[in-house]
Parts: sequence; structure tokens; C-alpha cells
Amino acid sequence: MTHPPELVERALQQRASGRTGTQIADDLGLPRGTVRDWLAGRTPRTARAGPSCPRCGEAVHRFDRLPDAYGYLLGLYLGDGCISAHPRGVFRLRVVLDAAYPSIVDQAAEAIRQVRPRNAVGRRRREYNDIEVSSYSKAWPCLLPQHGPGKKHERRIVLEPWQNDLARRVPHLLVRGLIHSDGCRFVNTGRDGWRAPRYAFTNLSTDIRGIFIDACVRLGVRSTTSGSTAYVSRKDDVELLDTHGCAKG
Repeated sequence: MTHPPELVERALQQRASGRTGTQIADDLGLPRGTVRDWLAGRTPRTARAGPSCPRCGEAVHRFDRLPDAYGYLLGLYLGDGCISAHPRGVFRLRVVLDAAYPSIVDQAAEAIRQVRPRNAVGRRRREYNDIEVSSYSKAWPCLLPQHGPGKKHERRIVLEPWQNDLARRVPHLLVRGLIHSDGCRFVNTGRDGWRAPRYAFTNLSTDIRGIFIDACVRLGVRSTTSGSTAYVSRKDDVELLDTHGCAKG
């Protein structure tokens, strides 16, 4: 059965306002499975107006109009995110986070909602006290083109020009996302009771560490590197990262 584009749009608008798939299906008199497909990005082509992306089939992407929250989501994905293929050309973005930091879990879910407001965001508790935040969409490989076969640290990771433009606009959000996924703030100690806060970002990928360091430079933060870890140690720089919400808590 082919549904009119106006009905599909109404369902997506209701989801963007916070209603559940069950509520939308009951309100519009639709099968719950149909609504579930629409919210996962499997909308009928007739429901899409204008030209479509040749890669994913969705509306042509306006990368320059992505919300600032994309910078944070990009950092999370590069740190602890992955994309997996599912039937009918749909992909699932998953970001694994520590359940000890519920505010970061909330920030991750909100960033996904802002980037893909028409798609549902799920949360699932895993073993070892992890929370998996996820969302289905055909567009994830377009929005996160670093997706590819194999582990990220075993292949080349380079930002697209449009991603670099956004990173220059919101370097603090990119740094925050990277630290919230693969970094930490800790207190460095020395002899005679010396103590000083410090940030560390650890990632096996030289390219991803380079993205972190470049974002720090754009933010005016100095860093040093030892092995697979980049450190931010100077007092003024640590305080600047603090003001941008980079500490986990």
C-alpha cells in the first residue's frame, strides 16, 4: 500500500516533537510496523520531495546546514562509534558510552536527534556497565564518511572538506566529543604533594589523534603527545577545556 507523502510527513513531524512510534501509529491509524519503518528512515520515495542523494537515496544533503551538534557527534563516532549495515540499505550508528556518566549519554542522544531529527534514538545497557546509543538511517555513511571496513586505527581516517569547515566553526564540540568518548580528565601528581589537573585523549589511530590535536590548535589549546595519548597539561588550557564542558561528569 502506498501512503500519501503528507501522511508520512505528519508521522515524522510527530516523532520530531517527541512522540513514540506507538502513539503515532495509533493517532494516524497506521500499522505500527509501517511507522517503525518510516522512523528508521525507510520512507517511500514518493514521500520525498526534490532531488535525492545518489548514494543513500534520501534528500540531497546540505552539509553546510548541519547543526553544531554534528561536531560533538563526529567526535563521539571517531572515538567509540561504529556503523553497521542492515537490510534494505539501512545503516545503524552505535556509540558505546560508560553508564557512569548519564549526562554524556544524554548529550549523545540529543546530538543524534539534532542531526537526524526524523529518526528514533535508542539506548541499550550492555555488559560491563556500558550504554549503547544508536539510531538507524540510510544516510549515516554520507554523514560519517569515515565509515569503512575494518578497525578505524587500521585504515586512513581523513575529514572531508565540509567536515573541516564545521570543525573550524565548533572546535570545542569536536574536542568535547573526542574526550567524552576516548579521553578523560585526571589529576597528575608528583613529589612533595604536587597536584595538577590534566586531560588525556588516547586512540590507536594516528589520524584520529591528529584530528584531536588540530581541533585543540583551532581552540587555542596546546597539547603534547606520548605514544598513543595526547595530553593537555597547561593550567590555562585545562581551564579552557573545563569551560567547554569537556570533563566527564
